[in-house]
Amino acid sequence: MTWIFLIILSIFAGYSLFSKVIMRSPLTLPIIFTGLGFALSEPLHTVLSDDLILEGTKRLAEVTLILVLFADASHVRFRKLVMNWQYPARMLVIGGPLTIAFGTAMVLLLNPGSGFAVALLAAAVLTPTDAALAQSVVSSPQVPDRLGQTINVESGLNDGLVLPFVLSGAMLASMSLIEADADILAMTALKEVLLGLLAGLGIGWFVAKAMNWAQNRDLMQEASGAIVFLVTAFAAYLLALSIHGNGFVAAFISGMVFGNSYRHNIHFISEFMAGAGQLLSMAAFLVFGAFLLPNGLAHVSMTTIILAILFLTLVRITPIFLALTRSGLSTKEKLFLGWFGPRGLASILFTLLMMEQFDFPGEEELLACVSLTVGLSILLHGLTAMPLAKLIGHHSKDDDT
Repeated sequence: MTWIFLIILSIFAGYSLFSKVIMRSPLTLPIIFTGLGFALSEPLHTVLSDDLILEGTKRLAEVTLILVLFADASHVRFRKLVMNWQYPARMLVIGGPLTIAFGTAMVLLLNPGSGFAVALLAAAVLTPTDAALAQSVVSSPQVPDRLGQTINVESGLNDGLVLPFVLSGAMLASMSLIEADADILAMTALKEVLLGLLAGLGIGWFVAKAMNWAQNRDLMQEASGAIVFLVTAFAAYLLALSIHGNGFVAAFISGMVFGNSYRHNIHFISEFMAGAGQLLSMAAFLVFGAFLLPNGLAHVSMTTIILAILFLTLVRITPIFLALTRSGLSTKEKLFLGWFGPRGLASILFTLLMMEQFDFPGEEELLACVSLTVGLSILLHGLTAMPLAKLIGHHSKDDDT
């Protein structure tokens, strides 16, 4: 076990030493560390227990997702968002439900024996996009602000908005609920989203005002900003859970409110995410490659392969394209937003949580479909991020001229 972890630490250090060179290549952090995890899967399985693997995977995904959501949201500016609010709103309110409906239909068409409830669950867990996988596109200077902000906001909010569908699918599959019960469940989940939003608003605003007060009086060391960032992100998450709200929505909203209410430079968030935050992302994708991807591939079938490809292409792009009809965006921009809906930590976390809380038929097939979709997303979205960012950048410049 010591040698395995020495190898992992060496590759972590090697990636950091050559990070500038790697960033200019088609290889991305998720691709490298998912591949590393997959290569080390067998030796890691021999030294770690199944319970430790499951619990560790879940907790690592939660922590990474909370920090990524908060950090990305802290760079969303209300002024720019107000100017382009219609794009993320259309994608979330129209595109999200359309994606779930289209995905449910595809699962039923290709695997009629799964039943409506499992088909709904599969579509719901594969609808939210991943802020961590979208970072390379969002942070690219070649991608116009209106598109980068749209991808960022969508990836931060859609996991909370699909929660009613995820819970409904899991409980219908597990307990064969009647329609009325499903309606009550959907309302309960919607309440979770709203309470998460309120928790995020309160924590983000209060901490930003407290930091402004301390900074204005020169009471706070600059290095302490990273600590406050961590405390705020997890406090928003935990407060939301304590009032039965959605913690991930709270983390994203608190980051957005904090970033817009704090009157000083928030460079400490970027610096933390470039260091310790990047280390968490490395570990999260290594764990995915080592434990979840092999487990999913063990139960893979032609149906799951086709579904994974469809969820990344037709099932995602068609609803987003329709949702952005008459929005003022060009066809290339609509296709760009449709394609960059990478699946990652949110889909994995939802699947693990539902499998832990409920017993339903076809759990192995669901995990296989989700794992394969995320694995393909890491590869395909990673390889296309740089060339498509350049392409859309040139397209936008041509439109401006």
